[in-house]
Amino acid sequence: MNVEVTPLPGIGVRKDFELASGRRIGVITHRDGHSDLIVSKADDPDACAASLPLTVEEAATLSNLLGAPQLVAQLQEDHRELPGIITRQLHIHDSSRFDGAVLGDTAMRTRTGVSIVAVMRAGQVTPSPGPDFVLTGGDILVAVGTADGLDAAARILRNG
Repeated sequence: MNVEVTPLPGIGVRKDFELASGRRIGVITHRDGHSDLIVSKADDPDACAASLPLTVEEAATLSNLLGAPQLVAQLQEDHRELPGIITRQLHIHDSSRFDGAVLGDTAMRTRTGVSIVAVMRAGQVTPSPGPDFVLTGGDILVAVGTADGLDAAARILRNG
């Protein structure tokens, strides 16, 4: 996919790409750090139909929403020929007892046989997090294991 980068003097940078429909979608990153999600008009790819201002936190959340499924899909493809191995996203909610705890406190591998292979946070991926990795509400854990193990892992993160 071809991403076009356009400097906007005095404003920041516009990065966008063309969808299969012919519309363009992208982000304007302003010099002060905030971002706008932009969508072109259907009949004029150079005219803006919608612009949504995003805080840094909102941009990171959107990035996680879009990035985590891609990572999980790639891992699922990689494990396609391994019967019984599944990849799933597990969420750390703000109210979780693991918000602020280290990954080792979950005892995930010992209790469920599930491996946490990556953590998505604020649009960034941390591969192979160690037991001292501090979890934060909003994190998306990419986990690999059996269906039963992943169900148990989700219960642990939800209930402790």
